[in-house]
Amino acid sequence: MKEKKNWLGKVVLLIAVIAAVAVYFLVPGVNKMMNKVFAMFASGDFTVVRDFVASYGAYAAVISFLLMIFQSIAAPLPAFLLTFANANLFGWWQGAILSWTSAMAGAAACFYIARILGRDVAEKLTSKSGLAQIDTFFERYGKNTILICRLLPFISFDIVSYAAGLTSMSFMSFFIATGIGQLPATIVYSYVGGMLTGGAKLFVTALMILFALSALIFMLRKIYMDRQSKKEKGRI
Repeated sequence: MKEKKNWLGKVVLLIAVIAAVAVYFLVPGVNKMMNKVFAMFASGDFTVVRDFVASYGAYAAVISFLLMIFQSIAAPLPAFLLTFANANLFGWWQGAILSWTSAMAGAAACFYIARILGRDVAEKLTSKSGLAQIDTFFERYGKNTILICRLLPFISFDIVSYAAGLTSMSFMSFFIATGIGQLPATIVYSYVGGMLTGGAKLFVTALMILFALSALIFMLRKIYMDRQSKKEKGRI
């Protein structure tokens, strides 16, 4: 029964992927729109993302939600640009809620794509070296990998989601760790994004470095505690 369910899931996902690719290449309007979205993320300018989302008026939040899921699947596009844009458009706490929930949906999508379609597809959507890097984290820290990687802003959020789907960990464990781990970064980025102006770039850069260092200290402390624990067990 489980094998039949997995087979059905693969068929449905493959049909969806083939349909999406066909629409992209055969429908000029969709092709133009998707190229615009890729260029928008590639610009590295959150104001470009903000203006794009704002142009949809009453549907801006829905478009933002869909964009977050899209950038998760099409890793590694920079999600923080969308988080900044959400905070700037909707206010920092409303933007944080939108960014957090949509990122959770994107993470779930990546997890199930990898789990159902396997490593080959995950590598094509991300990178072989990127997944291999996260594999080493899973070997060292097990389920704690999700929480650790979510706290490190220089590790791709989406590649971690794909890598988790290739392990034996349950979706619920992954989902809870993701929700907890990404919350600090979402709050910080949203709070800063709500205040962002052209002259705030230095402040944002400094804040990101500070956040990265804090996360690094947390990880090093975890490594140290694990090693001490192993030494103590070895003495017993």
